[in-house]
Amino acid sequence: MAVPKRKVSKARRDKRRSNVWKLEAPSIVACPNCGAYHLPHRACKACGMYNGRQVLKLEEDKK
Repeated sequence: MAVPKRKVSKARRDKRRSNVWKLEAPSIVACPNCGAYHLPHRACKACGMYNGRQVLKLEEDKK
């Protein structure tokens, strides 16, 4: 059901229609060990390092 015209103020209406609520793209950081890019506060998927220590055991290429 529609809302009467005078119930919603212009400021509230315009605030809802603005684009300030949209999310920003996540930031990415370079791994200090291998230089690959990854999300901050997460282990690097390329080398398995996080905070200066090996946390993921990655299998080498079997070729």
